[in-house]
Amino acid sequence: MSIVVIGVNHRTSPIEVLERVALPKDALAKVVQSLRARENIREVVVLSTCNRSEVYAVAERFHGAYGDIRDFFCELGGLHPDDLHPHLYSQHDDAAVAHLFEVAAGLDSAVLGEHEILGQVRSAWELAQNAGGVGASLNLLFRHALEVGKRARTDTAISRATASVSHAAVEMADEFLSGLSGKRVLVVGAGEMSEGMAVALAASGVAEIAVTNRTADRAAALAARVGGRVAPFADLGAAIAETDLVLSSTGAGTTVIDYDTVATAMSVRADRPLLMVDIAIPRDVEPGVETLPNVTRFDLDDLRTWAARGIELRAGEAAKVRVIVSEEVERYLMEATARQAAPLVAQLRERVEAVRQAEVERHAKKLGALTDEQREAVEAITRGLVAKLLHEPSVRLKDDAGTPRGERNAAAVRDLFGLQ
Repeated sequence: MSIVVIGVNHRTSPIEVLERVALPKDALAKVVQSLRARENIREVVVLSTCNRSEVYAVAERFHGAYGDIRDFFCELGGLHPDDLHPHLYSQHDDAAVAHLFEVAAGLDSAVLGEHEILGQVRSAWELAQNAGGVGASLNLLFRHALEVGKRARTDTAISRATASVSHAAVEMADEFLSGLSGKRVLVVGAGEMSEGMAVALAASGVAEIAVTNRTADRAAALAARVGGRVAPFADLGAAIAETDLVLSSTGAGTTVIDYDTVATAMSVRADRPLLMVDIAIPRDVEPGVETLPNVTRFDLDDLRTWAARGIELRAGEAAKVRVIVSEEVERYLMEATARQAAPLVAQLRERVEAVRQAEVERHAKKLGALTDEQREAVEAITRGLVAKLLHEPSVRLKDDAGTPRGERNAAAVRDLFGLQ
């Protein structure tokens, strides 16, 4: 068996491909169950964010699991394998472990060190648990990944300054507009990313924050938190006409703001410019609106380019985090290999305990004259002998797990004691 990760992310794929393989949250549980039911996959976690769509799996056979997951992505995005292959990456065993740890630590993010990904990793793991997709192997892996992410942010400065996609979007807009003071801003969406943008805006000196969302109650809650107002979703065009900056991140999975809506809004604005920053995957704002006079549209590709400067500034911290990841991979592998020996040790102890009990029963008649206290002494003595005799072999099996010597010892124990 192998731990594998297969997926696409912002480094390997253009935004058009990421859009096609993005997974809405309400579909993730069914996806986990569907993948878990495949012949070559024993456990599975699906991580889908604005920057990546990845499947982590415990594979019975690597090539079979790779084919299952590749076919899943092709079916999801309506893509031919030849079209997906240039953008698809796969890692297994130690490399897959290191990849997840780098993701959790923020090293693989468009905004270096961003903290949102740690919560997304946790949510993906919890969802897979609830959907029946994970067992001991991925539980151990993801629990360790969260520890790595926390350690990276505690022991280094990787997450200081701009450390989230939502805050980076606001900072990029601030730079482009030469400041946000006095600007009127429309936030489209009320989820985690939109909330992050709205909170960042609240401290920037904007004149007004309007929030719109298909679910009015969620829009009202977010608007109240940041001292803004609600813009009815049905009047989206009118809200755009009044604003200087649109920040959008919904989970709609399709276009929310189309060309005609923006064109109509711009027709009543005179020559006042409009900046639209869309960090949703799939995109909320229809590509092409930037061809309208006085309209600028940024999406995640633009944000990644802008955020690349932060990567250069924090290169030293990234190097420190890579050392942490390397250390934690070694620690994880030691724990994982020790756990591999645990079932064999348990089998050995069960076999020897069965022999002990059978011998005590065989001599039951001879022991019948003993008092309860004396019988308990016999039990204690025989149990103690078993424990002492098995202590050293058990320790050796655990300490040597994952090494050639450990494999030889394990094979010898199985042969000598008739274990499977």
